Amino acid sequence: MSRAERRYVISLGCPDRTGIVATIAGFLAELGGWIVEASYHTDPDTNWFFTRQEVRVDSLELTADELRERFAPVAASLGERTEWRISDTGERQRVVILVSKAAHCLYDLLGRVAAGELDVEVCAVIGNHDGLAAVTQAHGIPFHHVRFPKAGTDETARLAAFDEIRKIVDSHDPHAVVLARFMQVLPMELCAAWAGRAINIHHSFLPSFVGARPYHQAHTRGVKLVGATCHYVTAELDAGPIIEQDVIRVDHTDSIDDMVRKGRDIEKVVLARGLRSHLEDRVLMHGNRTVVF
Repeated sequence: MSRAERRYVISLGCPDRTGIVATIAGFLAELGGWIVEASYHTDPDTNWFFTRQEVRVDSLELTADELRERFAPVAASLGERTEWRISDTGERQRVVILVSKAAHCLYDLLGRVAAGELDVEVCAVIGNHDGLAAVTQAHGIPFHHVRFPKAGTDETARLAAFDEIRKIVDSHDPHAVVLARFMQVLPMELCAAWAGRAINIHHSFLPSFVGARPYHQAHTRGVKLVGATCHYVTAELDAGPIIEQDVIRVDHTDSIDDMVRKGRDIEKVVLARGLRSHLEDRVLMHGNRTVVF
């Protein structure tokens, strides 16, 4: 990526008041910063202001670290609760993917990376089963098989397995940890350690159809929509801040297999969209809500 194509992305959230946009724009103007994209939003329920701005790197004689140093007092002037970050699109993002047996999300992500649609470095794929090792390695990516005990049989062994996963993941310091239909519940410690980086996908039948065979339950009830939700992982299962959602229609002619196929299709699309938004710093969180620019 040339210097002219690179962008510094400024993401910020703070208590709303007058003058925030002018303060940030004035700061960038003094430096000669060329803003090529700017988004703003105020949440009236929380009185919280959000913005995301892209600035051409070649318009500034500053490194990303120097820009962060110069911007810090500006952010501080907007209030002590201000949350902000500056990223550089020239830095290739790193991703680690966790999987179990379901292959569709992994295949889709690896295909998008191979095609250049997702310009990320997949550092590793970690599975609690080894069935997806071959496709991972065919893409030149290391696969790590971490065995888990049968559910409910050995909690000590389960936590030891998660410790092994954490060592592998943390060794790559990834920008995102993607649970691509990884059928293990992360311990609270990992939810905290990877807060704002761990991304999960689940079907839209929760909480209506909980437990085993949700598609069978939904088919019996004659549902007309199948959907998926991509969200950040928190200690509360499948209840983290939502990044992306979508649905696809089904009808009375669809079999259970048809519904499963359509469900997998929408899961792939939603996970890819959510991951892209995260990696492009388009997701700003405040509590359990998100703004996605």
